[in-house]
Amino acid sequence: MRAEPAPVTAPTSFTPSAGPEACPDPEPDRGRFAGVAAMIGSGLSNQSGAAIGSLAFPVLGPVGVVAVRQYVAALVLLAVGRPRLRSFTWRQWRPVLGLAVVFGTMNLSLYSAIDRVGLGLAVTLEFLGPLTIALSAARRRVDACCAVIAAAGVVTLMRPRPSTDYVGMGLGLLAAACWASYILLNRTVGRRVPGAQGSAVSAAVSALMFLPVGIVLVLRQPPTAQAVGCAVAAGVLSSAVPYLADLFTLRRVPAEAFGLFMSVNPVLAAVVGTLGLGQELGWTEWASIGAVVAANTLSILCGRT
Repeated sequence: MRAEPAPVTAPTSFTPSAGPEACPDPEPDRGRFAGVAAMIGSGLSNQSGAAIGSLAFPVLGPVGVVAVRQYVAALVLLAVGRPRLRSFTWRQWRPVLGLAVVFGTMNLSLYSAIDRVGLGLAVTLEFLGPLTIALSAARRRVDACCAVIAAAGVVTLMRPRPSTDYVGMGLGLLAAACWASYILLNRTVGRRVPGAQGSAVSAAVSALMFLPVGIVLVLRQPPTAQAVGCAVAAGVLSSAVPYLADLFTLRRVPAEAFGLFMSVNPVLAAVVGTLGLGQELGWTEWASIGAVVAANTLSILCGRT
């Protein structure tokens, strides 16, 4: 339930007999502040991890980086979820296996898009997945306006130019479709499998799917320690830290505030790509990113009323 701010009243005369209940409890404010700090840290960690992982592309390629990231994600989620595989039924296994396929495809298409069109544009296109899920569930006029704003941003982003990489754009849209599927499958897994067991098993199965990739990479050309370190850092910063931070955050901030901050991720990605990787964007790209972010922000803010 969303915590409403306390009303502001005029100061009254001091009463010495007032007990501790007369003083406002700072704990809720501290919890919300900690939650906001965790959201900021999660977003920066996620995008920084993707940027660091892209540094290993020349050696490992996007597939190799994603493989290492899947391994790290599996180790973290298995430690947190502690699944009991013997208790799983086929009704539980079906969405879990689907989630594993979508999880791997989502990361592979995103990192391949980052390799071709840059971090900011790839993350913006991927963000269309959860935005579409949010808008499709609503029946308000304002949501139709938000959809038009987001569509205008995407059309501007993908307008025909000599330098347009349509393969990279398509990979970003594939990542968006996978993220939307990931959200829907996660809901099903959450209903059918207790705790984080379903997510843990999905991550483990996805890691097993990428195991042959890691073996081929090592046998064909042993990667450098620096490349492996960048890939591991991507797994930690983009999988482990955001997952644990989100668990911490969702207990301390309202759901709409969490969704509102999530919409800033494309901007964070563009800033990290510009400052960390030198991937400069033109004003039209920034305007397109702003349109997608504004569409999600407007939808959430209007939903509160």
